Amino acid sequence: MLRTLCAGASLGGIYLLKTGVIHPPGRGLLQAQEIQYMAPPLSDISGVSEGSIMRQRMEKFIVTLQAELCSALEEEEDPKYKFRVDRWTREEGGGGITCIIQDGHVFEKAGVGVSVVHGLIPPSAVAQMNARGKKLPEGQEMPFFACGISSVIHPRNPNVPTLHFNYRYFEVEESSGQTRWWFGGGCDLTPYYLDEEDAKNFHTTLKAACDKHNTKYYSKFKAWCDDYFRIKHRNISRGVGGIFFDDLDSDAEKCFQFVRSCGNAVIPSYLPIVRKNKDLGYGYNERQWQLIRRGHYAEFNLVYDRGTKFGLYTPGARYESILIVPPSKCQVGVHAQPSPGQQGVQAHGDPQESQRVGVGRGGESWCNC
Repeated sequence: MLRTLCAGASLGGIYLLKTGVIHPPGRGLLQAQEIQYMAPPLSDISGVSEGSIMRQRMEKFIVTLQAELCSALEEEEDPKYKFRVDRWTREEGGGGITCIIQDGHVFEKAGVGVSVVHGLIPPSAVAQMNARGKKLPEGQEMPFFACGISSVIHPRNPNVPTLHFNYRYFEVEESSGQTRWWFGGGCDLTPYYLDEEDAKNFHTTLKAACDKHNTKYYSKFKAWCDDYFRIKHRNISRGVGGIFFDDLDSDAEKCFQFVRSCGNAVIPSYLPIVRKNKDLGYGYNERQWQLIRRGHYAEFNLVYDRGTKFGLYTPGARYESILIVPPSKCQVGVHAQPSPGQQGVQAHGDPQESQRVGVGRGGESWCNC
């Protein structure tokens, strides 16, 4: 729901120079190095402990995960390519830390952003949330707080899947003074050429994270993910899915521990896939198929993603953040198939071959559950 506002990732270089603080490759920011974050956090979280309020604990978790993931991704990349760091602020309240690698040897475009924002949520944005059943009072501005981490990783090699994940925490204060809160998030994988072993390992890692908290979570949130990341006008799934959930509000501590387990599963679920496939050979046809599937990826976010819609209704939203998902290069709106007789062929109407090139119908079972 709030994945766009919480993404905090921007690609507009001129815009960043005007509004953000850009740290060059290698960072060299003593404060950030001393506290082991990509940049100084938006809030003072130096004394945060297990007994601190939830918004502080969540912020500490997401800035820590951001630094760990950026470090892990840089380990797979050519050493001359480092994350470009932008610590930005928002006039309406709060800000974020955006980390981008672009045009690297391994990662054509990878963004890892955190944001910690607060202020007044307008009636239009409340209406967007209520359209999916949130049942908040309409017709009035409401104080809110939100923080989250969001990432989209587009590798250069078509043999390496695209990864997306987002984990977030939201608070809203009603006119009665009552504060409502909830967690949401998810993680999904989009291969261009399917490696079933990779898909199984990815899902098995996510299932293990879920099972620590509730053995029904994985099957429930996998089904939700399969349904959500569906490109309906093409009648295909965006990828091999993962998990997706929203509106977790039953027990704050249990919800936080679950979200933390899911976030900590990102690196072990994805980095082995990158290492295994990043140096595999590919040619022109594989690259063209990758660009077409990236176009499908962009279509989903521009047409269906409710985080995009919510962000457009939020005052002070960074439109560069809203549009982080599309890769640097893609073919949008192209109705094409891989060339017959070559690697990447998609026999029209052949489910097995469609599966092999990463165009599934959704609902596949990837691990024993």
